[in-house]
Amino acid sequence: MFSVAAVLLSACGGGDGDSSSGAQSTPRPSTTTTVSPIEGVETFAVEAAHTEAPVSYPHVPPVGGAHNPVWQRCGFYDQPVPNEKAVHSLEHGAIWITYRPDLPVADVETLATLARSRNLVLVSPWDDNGLPAPVVATAWGRQLRLESVSDPRLMEFVRLYANQGPEPNAPC
Repeated sequence: MFSVAAVLLSACGGGDGDSSSGAQSTPRPSTTTTVSPIEGVETFAVEAAHTEAPVSYPHVPPVGGAHNPVWQRCGFYDQPVPNEKAVHSLEHGAIWITYRPDLPVADVETLATLARSRNLVLVSPWDDNGLPAPVVATAWGRQLRLESVSDPRLMEFVRLYANQGPEPNAPC
């Protein structure tokens, strides 16, 4: 059992999320894309690789791809988080929920409660006006745009796609 955990942790640069190793890995193909049972979910083919360089992602927010060797710890953040670290969390099976800075305070509190009450949920504001909807739920290779935090598809997305990244059961 220990050797399996050691292999999983070493594949991501360590077990504490604070690795500063400059090692890069070979890109891996993404998981197979399937049709989602949740209306509105878009799917994307993405590959994973570690890099310490900034990454320009084709999707807002990113749905996967090259990412920093250090992941973003799951939870609620009231400031934007680095894309490259959040993408690493997606690789570990996290759901990254981003929201526009002008989202009503009550809705932000709803998202904060969600992040604090569930494993594998990362919530942060988006740092510019480019977010395509007031709330966007992202999993590895999947994304759902929402007009409201009360949309029941948000919880369906979290339930269905949490721990579904290329490295499930890795720390977040």
